[in-house]
Amino acid sequence: MKIEERLNAFARLGDKFTKTLSCNEESELGAAIEKAHEQNPWFTPNNVRFALATIAESWLKPDVLNSWIARYPEACFNPQHPVNVGVIMAGNIPLVGFHDFLCVLATGNRITCKLSARDGNLMRSVANTLIQLEPRFSNLIAITDGTLRDFDAVIATGSNNSARYFDYYFGKYPSIIRGHRNGIAVLTGKETQSNLTKLGEDIFTYFGLGCRSVSKLLVPSGYSFTPLLDSFCQWKDLINHHRYANNYEYQRAIFTINQTPHFDTGFLLVTPSEQLDSPVGVLYYQEYNKLDDALKYIGQHDKVLQCVVGLPEIHPKAIPFGSAQNPDIAEYADEIDTIVFLSQLQAL
Repeated sequence: MKIEERLNAFARLGDKFTKTLSCNEESELGAAIEKAHEQNPWFTPNNVRFALATIAESWLKPDVLNSWIARYPEACFNPQHPVNVGVIMAGNIPLVGFHDFLCVLATGNRITCKLSARDGNLMRSVANTLIQLEPRFSNLIAITDGTLRDFDAVIATGSNNSARYFDYYFGKYPSIIRGHRNGIAVLTGKETQSNLTKLGEDIFTYFGLGCRSVSKLLVPSGYSFTPLLDSFCQWKDLINHHRYANNYEYQRAIFTINQTPHFDTGFLLVTPSEQLDSPVGVLYYQEYNKLDDALKYIGQHDKVLQCVVGLPEIHPKAIPFGSAQNPDIAEYADEIDTIVFLSQLQAL
């Protein structure tokens, strides 16, 4: 297939996502949307729908795809010797491995997907839908629940413990190994109510389980939390999700026993901490005296931060409030350009 044909198939896949979401049509993909939570309770239908809608709107539009590939030399998408890339996908949020799936196939290579046991059958359904739209992909896509075999390169994403395992077993191959990261938000007190409301999306979407989820706030000394916590009220129904509620109630009990200072909204605990990775149901914050102190903290933790949310003037890498779970197609995880990595395989 030519690159134009591959991109056309992915654009049609985006249209299929949109149609499935709008019409609730009976299909393998539609069934997977509704049943994913049976395999993974965190994959609620609303969260799965959000993931599909975001991918369709932000990545799989023809103009977006064409602008994306225009950033690279044509040779990146026309390999003389296509390779088989093993992609080990995480299962923390719905379709978290889709971007790697897109990159490997867009570059004309073959992919073997090692799915997470928590995938909820989503990636398999998406792959089958793509093959239905463009049958020639059937020879380029393999999916396994078992051991990854017969690969030339590896892209693996998981927890920090998994990343050490991946590095041990796959370090001798060309590879991208990703561990866990977090998002952070920097507040100055100058944020509008709209900014604070959108920050809730960065914190609570996917129950805060994503590598781009904001798990910590940097706030000026003496910051008033009342407007911020009031803006979070629209997320109060999270407490009706049994697993989220169990996490929240467990952390509240620990805070009470240990007399840990905190704010309690009834569905979220906000507590001071120098740590970055907060548990489900908890949001950390840390005060700073000068903005330079906040920037220093970010610099010290740069290798474990996936994104920085805040007003554009606070940091060169700052992204707008409400955009953490809607990355640009060229906003690569861990700032490792997957297309460049795949194109370099031809020289090995």
